[in-house]
Amino acid sequence: MEKIAKEIIHTMHHDYAGWKDKQGWDDPQAFLKGLKNPMTREEFVEHVQDYLLDFKDHHIRFLDTSVRRKEMKDPGFRVRRYEQRLVVTHVHSDSSIKRGTSFLSLGGYSVEELRQKHSRLLQENHAERENWLPILLKYSFGEVMEQEGNLSTVQFKQVERREYKASYNLEVLSNDSIKLTFTDFMNPDAMMKLVLENQELLQQTENWIIDVRENCGGSDSNFYPLLPFLMPKEGVELRDTEDKMLYHCTINNAKRALRELEDDIKQIEDEQALMFLKAYKDQWEKHQGNEFVEFNFDTFLPDTFVKGTDYPKKVVILTDSGCASSGESFVELCKKSNKVTVLGRPTMGVNDYANLVTQEWQEGFELMYASSRLSRIDQGLGMTGKGIEPNVYVPWTPEHVERDVDLQKAVEYLRKEAGK
Repeated sequence: MEKIAKEIIHTMHHDYAGWKDKQGWDDPQAFLKGLKNPMTREEFVEHVQDYLLDFKDHHIRFLDTSVRRKEMKDPGFRVRRYEQRLVVTHVHSDSSIKRGTSFLSLGGYSVEELRQKHSRLLQENHAERENWLPILLKYSFGEVMEQEGNLSTVQFKQVERREYKASYNLEVLSNDSIKLTFTDFMNPDAMMKLVLENQELLQQTENWIIDVRENCGGSDSNFYPLLPFLMPKEGVELRDTEDKMLYHCTINNAKRALRELEDDIKQIEDEQALMFLKAYKDQWEKHQGNEFVEFNFDTFLPDTFVKGTDYPKKVVILTDSGCASSGESFVELCKKSNKVTVLGRPTMGVNDYANLVTQEWQEGFELMYASSRLSRIDQGLGMTGKGIEPNVYVPWTPEHVERDVDLQKAVEYLRKEAGK
């Protein structure tokens, strides 16, 4: 474990794309000194994850791959802070805890005390952006207020973590509006299938609502088939000449990126996605061993000026802090279109440092970290801690648990725009 810990420090000081920007942020000596002998695998993972918090990057992950997802700790529910209470937003298992229930304390600590005690874990400046899952895992009881106003103390225990299932869904809302939901952009074949199977409907529907509030990312190339629908007919230049994505092409990063790209190329059938992956692979091979380099995708995207279609006339994209990585790239590109209105809350804000690669150990651990950085960081224009701002901000309240407030706002907005 000490050997792995030292290799993690080396990676974060040399291969991580944010190493220059964040020099001095971490305390490697304290990290190494905190290793215990003996130390369980679970304790080791928690110790490494605590060290990685120093870099203030939600993209960084350290996992024990020997633990199956269902064996991972999970309280069986999720909460969101509203003022001085934690509102249960989702319940993932059979539980006496119901959606809409409010926790006033956990383990005898008030919500304000918990915020101070676990400020390092929360690392956010707004209630809407806080992730309380790591904190829920540290407690087994709390004082709750039922929706009727009754107070009681409830026990909760760890359950099997629910398997993640991607959703690429189209729903007809009315004769002139549809809703598309994308929980990630990881499967180009599924994306293309959705577009092809519903092409006539997509080309004839006046209003689209696209839900990426819980989009965990994937690859930008996978949402390219949607872009012509979302741009105005006269077209939009998508490339920002002032903002460059620079790849940190160390030998380690190139080796790790190329290994993952070769695996992806074997599995994907969609021709456009394959073209992008091969162009991406070519750039890693060409620049391996170099410092920060801007990749050239002109062979794949010779023209970044994208002309749009007549339909849809108007598009509303629903966003929230659960929208990350490629989901955020999608939102940011779509904001360039005058057909698009982004509604909801700011996205997670992880794309300053992106394009994750994975360092693996035969002992069954893996570290995922960013291999690229955006040049906008140098002008103080990064998105960390802020995310991509919506055009129409809708504050989150407990009312969102009772009904889909964002969707209703989107429908109202589209009706108003149509003069209905």
